[in-house]
Amino acid sequence: MTPTLTDGVVTLRPWRAEDVDAVVGICQDPEIVRFTRIPVPYTRDDALMFLAQQVAREQRGDVASFAIADAAGEAVLGSIDVRPTAEGRATIGYLVAAPARGRGVASRAVRLLSRWALEELGLARLEIHVRPDNPASQRVAERAGFRREGVLRSYLESRGERHDAMIFSLLPEDVGSAS
Repeated sequence: MTPTLTDGVVTLRPWRAEDVDAVVGICQDPEIVRFTRIPVPYTRDDALMFLAQQVAREQRGDVASFAIADAAGEAVLGSIDVRPTAEGRATIGYLVAAPARGRGVASRAVRLLSRWALEELGLARLEIHVRPDNPASQRVAERAGFRREGVLRSYLESRGERHDAMIFSLLPEDVGSAS
């Protein structure tokens, strides 16, 4: 079961049925469309499918998915998840609504989720994959304490196109520097 995590400024909480309209609104943003694999156009049915898939994937242990919300846990500001891959590794993915950007929301959410994933899930390594043409997401990873390791060529596929990915990592011993 997905816990609720907070640092007093942002809250990571389980998705709720009433989040559908917020998800639809967030996914209309051209920057989110550009850097993610969401369907285009993004509809209410897509949001309903997303929420249902998150529940099913969590039940299988494939993902821990959270709404990024305000301190009270009400207003949805974005989405974040951790997806275990293999051998104690996992990837973190996130997106933040345009009005919430530039306020540290994404970095706070990544720090919260990273600490939880390393401590509670016992992971040995977290990774974030970011396209080189997404400097804002690169700054989020770095502000959350992740270290840039290099570029994975032609690593990501989106809408039939291949993209390089910068890889950032965080190890349990790095968490002190992520504060």
